[in-house]
Amino acid sequence: MVLARQGEPEGLWLRAERQTDGRGRQGRTWESPPGNLFTSGLIRLRDGDPAPGTLAFVASLALYQTVSHCLSLLTVDDPEAIQLLLKWPNDLFLDGKKLSGILLEREADAIVIGVGVNLAHHPGDLDRPVTSLAAYGPAPSPDDFLADLAGRFSALLGGWRSHGPAPILANWLRHAHSQGSSLTVHDPSGEIMTGTFDGLTEEGALRLRLADGSVHVMHAGDVFLV
Repeated sequence: MVLARQGEPEGLWLRAERQTDGRGRQGRTWESPPGNLFTSGLIRLRDGDPAPGTLAFVASLALYQTVSHCLSLLTVDDPEAIQLLLKWPNDLFLDGKKLSGILLEREADAIVIGVGVNLAHHPGDLDRPVTSLAAYGPAPSPDDFLADLAGRFSALLGGWRSHGPAPILANWLRHAHSQGSSLTVHDPSGEIMTGTFDGLTEEGALRLRLADGSVHVMHAGDVFLV
């Protein structure tokens, strides 16, 4: 953010070996052992760009593609049995366990996309299942992973600007929890709702179909697969 305020152009990616104040969504702490990826990328919004919130789906897809490529290089008995799944709004799950997270922050025309990926390590004392790429084979180096991620993000960003968010959202849906899957959602006010996944709005908000048939549109919050 400091560099953004100083006029740093789009395309910068910073990587930390270790974070002393890592955090996730809604102020959650994020452990930062060396060997994992802790990076932030800078985007400059331009006139005519799509809704900035849909950049989360650009980042999610780039991350999905990068991890998928890493998994394709591993020697495992049945690579097709490994399930890689995007979860709204911007988490990536591997065999039902959280592998990474993304956090977007904005100031003026600058969007900083923070990405954390468990490459070599993952915590074992959380209240939710987590994993790392090292649980499946040799972990890639953070530098190599970031180089791949940045390239894929740049390509998807160009498509986002040229064709709008619709193709990005459609691609995201192909790799996410399926239509009709049962969800429990916690909105920022603390309200808890259950229902089924009914797709996304044009802006990328989650559509939750409730038991009475109505649809609740959620722009922020936590989603849990039931």
